[in-house]
Amino acid sequence: QVQLVESGGGLVQAGDSLRLSCATSGRTFSKYAMGWFRQAPGKEREFVAAINWSGGMIHYLDSVKGRFTISRENAKNTVNLQMNSLKPEDTAVYYCAAHSDDRPLGTRRYAYDYWGQGTQVTVSS
Repeated sequence: QVQLVESGGGLVQAGDSLRLSCATSGRTFSKYAMGWFRQAPGKEREFVAAINWSGGMIHYLDSVKGRFTISRENAKNTVNLQMNSLKPEDTAVYYCAAHSDDRPLGTRRYAYDYWGQGTQVTVSS
């Protein structure tokens, strides 16, 4: 089992930045690929970014490329999502997720085995 706890959400204005963090506990963090998803009210949960165990493979949702950066610190069992130039359409609950790194890096919900409780990000115009 892997436990995931997100932090760093909040209310910001358009153009501002936020840094989300996901602290993990349980099994060896470096054996897991990590992802961030988000869910806005009335919408499906969507993929945002993912990173494999080494950080050598990363995927992003097209609409966040150039604005968001995913990174991980294996020694601290943490994955981060730096979000710059935030837009109102980025408003959502953001979830951290994990899957075993012996599978292809996932960009779909079903690829992930473990989920955090989520942290709210609200961007005002």
